[in-house]
Amino acid sequence: MADDVGTLHSQKTTSDLIGLYFVKAVVGNVGQPGAPVVQLALTVQAASGHVSGIAEISQAIAHGGHYRFPVSGQIYQTGLGPNHQLVSLSGEFIYSVPPPAIGSFPAKFTAALSVDQQWNGHGGFNYLNTHIENVPVKHIA
Repeated sequence: MADDVGTLHSQKTTSDLIGLYFVKAVVGNVGQPGAPVVQLALTVQAASGHVSGIAEISQAIAHGGHYRFPVSGQIYQTGLGPNHQLVSLSGEFIYSVPPPAIGSFPAKFTAALSVDQQWNGHGGFNYLNTHIENVPVKHIA
């Protein structure tokens, strides 16, 4: 049973893309003042379900920060239809504490998305003490 866990991504449907493809998406409530938003630029290996690329977090508030860092993860087919997939991403960036404090530390980022084949859907993400859930995911390129 434990050997089967890592093979969830291999469940393919006839509508799956073949090869390597590029996806740009935005996660979050775009246009809502102060809401954190994640821009994703990802390369997807369709055969294995492996995803890697760059995430960029921005938030339009004082000390909201702007972070750009590598992410990687996996796409899982749910079996709930050919157009439904789960995407898990994780990454890490260096966070510098605001003055008057001094120092920096590695901060973890995770995201869980439920998207269709066009990369539209809903999801959430976590970083530092920020936990965002059930926000739109929209394909942008």
